Amino acid sequence: MTIFGCRTCGAALTVPVSRVALPVHARQQYGNGPGSLDPVLEPGTFAVDPLPAGRPWRRWDELEDGEALGWYAPRPSVSEGPAGRVLLAPGDVRGTVIDPALVGEFGCCGLDGDEPNMRCVACGTPVATRIDDCGLWQAVWLHPPATRVLDDGPGPHPALDWADLFDQRPGIPPTEPYGVWNPVWAAALASTVAHLLAASGGAAILIPDNRVAEVLQPVLDSLAGPDDGQLLLTLAGPGLPAADGDLAFVPQHPQTGEIWPVAESVKPIPLAWDVWRHLAFHRDPKPAGRSVPLLPDALPALLPGGRLRPDGRVFLNVLARLPEVRQSWLRAVYDRGRPYNYSYYVF
Repeated sequence: MTIFGCRTCGAALTVPVSRVALPVHARQQYGNGPGSLDPVLEPGTFAVDPLPAGRPWRRWDELEDGEALGWYAPRPSVSEGPAGRVLLAPGDVRGTVIDPALVGEFGCCGLDGDEPNMRCVACGTPVATRIDDCGLWQAVWLHPPATRVLDDGPGPHPALDWADLFDQRPGIPPTEPYGVWNPVWAAALASTVAHLLAASGGAAILIPDNRVAEVLQPVLDSLAGPDDGQLLLTLAGPGLPAADGDLAFVPQHPQTGEIWPVAESVKPIPLAWDVWRHLAFHRDPKPAGRSVPLLPDALPALLPGGRLRPDGRVFLNVLARLPEVRQSWLRAVYDRGRPYNYSYYVF
């Protein structure tokens, strides 16, 4: 089991937890409330963010060549804070207390910010940052300089193989109860579109699967590149035939972060498991108890009303970390979002 604790006094700060992959929506802001979103992770799990976070910040135009490691397109600023923050569901944290003196001016209806706002109860050291502001996923981020692993092990949730994952985790629907797109879908598809554009080289993308095309084709058409060629995009993964196109949407394992393997001739495009699973296999039930089939116009909508708009901030953040963004056509796509301070993108 993995337990995290205070680096200063050694007090335990979490229950036993198992490591999972960092979800693409970990830092997503979806709408403006009211209230926060659900906890970003399932109970009993943790994820690690390999990127630096928090202060100090450096403006992009102040950086020398080679200093913005891992970023391939301009940013408003780049963090030079500690890397390796640990993400947890708030319910898995123990032995801490929120200190009003550390909250500062961040947040609107709740807590936000990059600096610790929680102290270790045993010794008073600032150890973590609680997030629960409006439009944000509820989370606790452990501060790397102030925390450490006390006990390391597999934890309460061993990694599933693909077959067990297929049986036990059926995915999530694209629609919220009130009829809008699920924020997990908006974030996951934003990341996937960024990877897809990078792999396409600017060629047009043909999607034979009608359900996938219904979701993504309008988005891809609005971001068309200059290449006159055409690439075939298919779905691949457990329970599906081997990929036979140029590109393939493949699931990313939610625990290990691994992606489903494909042939060398096919470029894999990672997609969050919960979205891939639903998109690949879910089919809405047919109306029952009628001798005469309903007309297509009378059937319930397969997807939420209105065109999917991937999360703009997630899209730009992912795209900025792909070397292909240095291509002139893709850099032009990226630059469309810069006037909006990297928080909005017109698809």
